[in-house]
Formats: sequence, C-alpha cells, structure tokens
Amino acid sequence: MKKEQNSLKSIVYQKTLDGIIQGEYKAGQIINEQELVEKFGCSKAPVREALIALCNEGVLRSIPRYGYEVIRLTGRDVAEILRYRLILESGLLMDGFRNITEEQFQALEELDRLCNASVDDMWEHWDYNARFHLALVSCSGNTYAQNQLKKSMDILKRAYAQFYWDKWDARYNPVDMRHHQEILSCLRSGDIEGAVQALDLDFGDFTRL
Repeated sequence: MKKEQNSLKSIVYQKTLDGIIQGEYKAGQIINEQELVEKFGCSKAPVREALIALCNEGVLRSIPRYGYEVIRLTGRDVAEILRYRLILESGLLMDGFRNITEEQFQALEELDRLCNASVDDMWEHWDYNARFHLALVSCSGNTYAQNQLKKSMDILKRAYAQFYWDKWDARYNPVDMRHHQEILSCLRSGDIEGAVQALDLDFGDFTRL
C-alpha cells in the first residue's frame, strides 16, 4: 500500500510540475488539492505529499485553507541562478578542461548542432542546450557538482517557461547558444580564460531571449 502511494505521489508530482512548466498552471495561480484528487482519481494523501514536495523545492507556496500558489520567479532570481551557474561551471571547466577528449569535443559539437536545429521547438531546444552545458562540465568528473548544476537548470527551466512560453513561435529565434562554438574553440586551443568569458556571454543571452 505504501509503495502504491509513493508511486501515485511521484505521478502527481511530475504531472503537476509538467503542468507548471508547460503553462497549464501560471505563476501566481492557486492549485487546489481537491481538484488534483479528482483529476488523478486518487486519495488525498499522495496528492498532499506531492504538493508538499513541490513546496519544499520552492515551486509552490502553501496558503493555509486556500491552496498552493505557483511561485513566480523574478528577474533577480534568474540573475542570481545564472551567477551561481557561471561560478560553478567556470570552476568545473578550469578544473578539468585539459581532460576533454576528442570524442567529448565531437559529442559537444553534435549537441550544439542539435541545439541550433531545434529553435522551433521550445523544450527540445532547452533540452539540447542543458545537455550541452552538463556535458561541458562532465570533464571535471565531479558528480556532486554536476547534480547541483542540474538542480539549478531545473529551476531555470521554470523561468524559461514563465518568461517565454507565450512569446515562442516558429519565427522566434533564440540566441542562447550563439557562444557555444566560441567556448569549444577556446577550450580546444587551451584558452580557458577565453572559454570562461564566452560562457559569461552565453549566460547573458538567457536574459535577452
């Protein structure tokens, strides 16, 4: 019974988070516990546990006797996360850039190609861009740091949806990958300072989407 409840909790958690990311639930909107019980056809326990988990991760805010509010990410939130990412990613690059193999460079080139080829699909584009950055710092071999980077990207994904969901269409050309080639070129030549500068410019493009 406990295993089934945990499984239901995971389903409610992921579906609710997906709903927030995909615009079903907007920033500032109230999510009602009973509505989710009816939506998923389950008891209150797994729904409540899923909502509490989302609160603990800063996705929702509990309002007693009212519901759960979708937290609005601000420009300052994004700036702070991007600053954190710059410090983390540049540190990991400096620590391990000499270990990047030709095979890894080729994999990064392919991810950059896919990122550029997917500009008409918001989430496919996001996925390839995120995979590019995660692969970029994998040369450090620091699994803990990579997991922290993944967590910060998950938060930025919500900001991506919140800020750009209604602006994205086939004519919209994102620029958040235009410095990928410069980063790789600098790394190939051993210019780590140039790579970090290009990484900084790359993050700056996030706020100019």
